[in-house]
Amino acid sequence: MKTEVDFRLLDTLTSMAKKFEETEQEGLLKAASKMADAIAADKLIYIYGGGGHTCLVMQELFWRAGGLANLCPMIDYAIHPVTPAYMYLGHERLHDVGNGTVDYYGVGKDDVILVFHSYGFNPPTIDCALEAKKRGATVIGVSSQDWNRNIPKDFPIRHRSGKHLSDIADIYLENYVPFGDTVITVPGFEQPITGISSTIDFYIAHRLEIECVKECVRRNIVPPIWSSANIPGGDERNKVLRAKYNSRVKSL
Repeated sequence: MKTEVDFRLLDTLTSMAKKFEETEQEGLLKAASKMADAIAADKLIYIYGGGGHTCLVMQELFWRAGGLANLCPMIDYAIHPVTPAYMYLGHERLHDVGNGTVDYYGVGKDDVILVFHSYGFNPPTIDCALEAKKRGATVIGVSSQDWNRNIPKDFPIRHRSGKHLSDIADIYLENYVPFGDTVITVPGFEQPITGISSTIDFYIAHRLEIECVKECVRRNIVPPIWSSANIPGGDERNKVLRAKYNSRVKSL
């Protein structure tokens, strides 16, 4: 039996991506320029997901075909989805987690750090951003104002300061994730389904990657880009990058 194709998810993602492109170009290009500065100075670009599924954006960009080899994911498995769900939820509500991660990975003066969190106000996210700024790093934040507007200031998952990532970031990019995250309703079923936050964050992360490489080319800088390890010659092409970054990027 042939059924009608449901394009609502595709339409929703396309609409969000178009809105991002229409409103966030200035910030996107500024962020990409800072990333290119890091490459020019032979520095790492740090990336942090502030908890839960937001952590997956680090894996999306890291060590993959066509990706930046100087990208350093700041992984803390205590707040990562590989940890049992209610355990990482508890850790997401703890203070002094994100700043400890900044210290462990050695983020410092004139470094660049991408901080993703679709809600943008939990303790690890805010502590990470505050500590990175304190150390003199440029913080590029990606989050949602709709969540910020709709969650009470005293809600348990908020940072004790009441701050949102947009209050701290040197460059802030709006991802337009709606309050509640879910975007699809099925007739006959009351509760909305299908979280969109990871999908739009992946899109934004790759847009940062693309604009960074374009900026490098404009400056006549050769960006460090991985080849697929699963094609003939891939390992050979990656050998130089591995030698350069293996001791610097902790996840390699």
